[in-house]
Amino acid sequence: MTDVFKALADETRRALLDELAQRDGQTLFELCSRLAMNHGLTSSRQAVSQHLDVLEAAGLVHTERRGRYKFHTIDTAPLAQIARRWNPEGTSP
Repeated sequence: MTDVFKALADETRRALLDELAQRDGQTLFELCSRLAMNHGLTSSRQAVSQHLDVLEAAGLVHTERRGRYKFHTIDTAPLAQIARRWNPEGTSP
């Protein structure tokens, strides 16, 4: 769970998750473009790739290679595990 908190601590990684939540299955190029347009973040492709690696290590993003492209998808299961940690019965606060 520590990896999930570390991944969520960074603004760029949260923005990447926001973009994948809006439209899943994006390439690195698409994500870089959307970060610049929607969030004013102009990170290099290498920097965004490193952020995606952190998200993938935390289980928040999965990557699938198709041909010469890698498509990134969001996985919210680790977030649900965090919610269950402090709300095990599933009741509202």
